[in-house]
Amino acid sequence: MMIHVEHLTRAYGPLKAVDDVSFAIEAGEIVGLLGHNGAGKTTIMKMLTGFLEPTEGTIRVDDLEMGADRRAIQAMIGYLPENCPVYPEMTVAGYLHYQATLHGVPPDRMGPLLRDALERTALVDKAAQTISTLSRGYRQRVGVAQAILHRPGILVLDEPTNGLDPTQIQHMRGLLRDLARESTLIISTHILQEVQAICDRVIIIQHGRKVLDARLDELNQGRRLLVHTEDRREALALLGDIEGVVAVEPVETGEDAATFALSATVPARQLAPVVAAAVIGWGWNLYGLYPEARTLEKVFSEINLTGGREQ
Repeated sequence: MMIHVEHLTRAYGPLKAVDDVSFAIEAGEIVGLLGHNGAGKTTIMKMLTGFLEPTEGTIRVDDLEMGADRRAIQAMIGYLPENCPVYPEMTVAGYLHYQATLHGVPPDRMGPLLRDALERTALVDKAAQTISTLSRGYRQRVGVAQAILHRPGILVLDEPTNGLDPTQIQHMRGLLRDLARESTLIISTHILQEVQAICDRVIIIQHGRKVLDARLDELNQGRRLLVHTEDRREALALLGDIEGVVAVEPVETGEDAATFALSATVPARQLAPVVAAAVIGWGWNLYGLYPEARTLEKVFSEINLTGGREQ
């Protein structure tokens, strides 16, 4: 299912919690909404699920539009809200049965779908237990179970690993990757490692605005080429004269060797063989040549330094 969000805005008087956000999500993608607490992630999710009306903008799922087709879109969505609301006096199985009924699951599919949700979230042993007796981590699992039990085409999960211990987090990450085989996943988090471990793509939200939308594999490729070669006085000038290179920056200097970062008008992988040929042609030793690793943590820091201007 293809999701289109165009110029999404939510205002509370003069305050814009979400300000002109647009993006599209392909079927089967795992997309992370990343940002500090209060950035606007939860507000976006509430609008995506039809629980909050936008002040401006449109949300479409395939040929359906939120508003006119809200009920039809909601039937396609599994939603885990931020605070995982559950009924503590109910048993796990009773609560999931209740949720399945609300989703309109027919009686003949009720049993198999409940068993599948319990097994996937490792709640089989807790099925008869009252929710109030569960730990926070197990309550979170119940929230995920209710989101997936009707086999939705879209899963919207707000902080899905909140309250889980390290072992439970690993299990949850594996479950989310498995769910992506049959659903489109939108995951909100403020934890960088969570996005890196689970998502294909990241959308960074800051002060209600989208400041970055990129695939993680593209981010990891980096923008500059690192050259580790001899430390020569003429290195900056010679490297700067290579066709396509627009800037050269010394990064690290060691004993008789140095690393230089080359910015270019072409991708780092395309520039690499040209630089290698030039360095070897000068008769210098070439110790290393590789694209600069641009981690999500570094990107996030850059965005904070630039004041959240869209990249």
